[in-house]
Amino acid sequence: MTSIRQKNCTSDGSHPRREDCSHFHPLASPRWLGFVGFHSLANPSSPARAKNASRCLRPARNLLTCFLLFFLALLGIAEGVLDVRACAQTSSTERTWHIESIAGTGTAGHEGNEGPAKSAQLNNPFGIVRGPDGAIWFCEYGSHRIRRIDSHGVVTTISGQGIPGNSPDGTATKDCAFNLPHEIRWDQDGRLLIVDMANNTIRRFSSSLQRLETIAGTGVKGYAGDGGPAIEAQLNQPHSAQLDSQGNIFICDIGNHLVRRVDAKTGVITTIAGTGKPGPTRDGDSLSDNPLHGPRSLDFDSQGHLWLGTREGNQLFEIDLDRARIHLRAGSGKKGLTSKIAAAKEATLNGPKGVAIDAEGNVWLADTESHCILRFNPKTVTVERIAGTGEKGDGPDGPADQCAMARPHGVFADTDGSILVGDSEAHRIRRIYFQ
Repeated sequence: MTSIRQKNCTSDGSHPRREDCSHFHPLASPRWLGFVGFHSLANPSSPARAKNASRCLRPARNLLTCFLLFFLALLGIAEGVLDVRACAQTSSTERTWHIESIAGTGTAGHEGNEGPAKSAQLNNPFGIVRGPDGAIWFCEYGSHRIRRIDSHGVVTTISGQGIPGNSPDGTATKDCAFNLPHEIRWDQDGRLLIVDMANNTIRRFSSSLQRLETIAGTGVKGYAGDGGPAIEAQLNQPHSAQLDSQGNIFICDIGNHLVRRVDAKTGVITTIAGTGKPGPTRDGDSLSDNPLHGPRSLDFDSQGHLWLGTREGNQLFEIDLDRARIHLRAGSGKKGLTSKIAAAKEATLNGPKGVAIDAEGNVWLADTESHCILRFNPKTVTVERIAGTGEKGDGPDGPADQCAMARPHGVFADTDGSILVGDSEAHRIRRIYFQ
């Protein structure tokens, strides 16, 4: 049988390539050999040395050399063991996405108000935000309420009566009634905006949270009033609103398949996107005469670009307001549950109803009808399923992709990198975090 030494050292006495022998012994590289003064074994310059080299590190002729080689071999073995242990430790502590319930028991109701949020009942939480006071604020679609979780984890009701209503302007906050509120937002002056969907209005509390006022919509469903005061305009079931850095309010007027804008200084409302009729949106084209199919939720990135999720269109768009152009970023337009990770434009979405952008520019989607939370990564141009199994349910705390959810609507990117979710029909507020 041909030995390893014979196989890797040439039969004509010439020296083999350095790598042919060096990988059979941890001390055979020129770096180690140079250390003990035998670099000539790996770099022969005479026939005699070539003959010695052909034996690939023949036994040392004196005790000191043997001792040095043995000592260095031990060092090599120890280093290898440490490397293995380090790899094992890294593998065992691999970071991943986790999820925890921070409010709600899983049962719809209102019991437990003014007590610990984890043991209180919620009723279909939708939009969710972090307030300027550091508390978590959310609206409940099922109970028509606005609620708050303070830094001690105590939940309280701020406004809403538990039944649908339509309070006039000037009503005290504690006495207000809403009709299926979908989203809430804070403006730069500390005023809370409420998307009062079934009342076809955008409402606002004063900075002291004392009185209610209407800032857009007459309460009558329809499409009218562009170019005039927003409070005299008609909306058709607005679902989402967000403010830009100048305080202008952008509204998803989903029943009209439009995105509309209320000027912060003049209060005038205009249409910036959509034709008023549903249809496929042309990628990369002008906003003018370009249809939208169910504009459902929106948010702004750090560059001032508007991101829009379309519910019936099952797509995610980026709108460049300066150039008045719209670009498709994710979604094939086909309805379905996306794979764990997919090329963005090949991903299938299923009725996305929440959009939020984190500090790194990732776009998070509450993909409601697939019962999942997705993340669009603009660097890798992929869509990844972060939380949810694709099956409707009320899953436990733990790995996020193993926790079943039930038609989540609200999603908010918090400053610490975690994601807050209104897990609507599980009647919980959940937090997704990376560790």
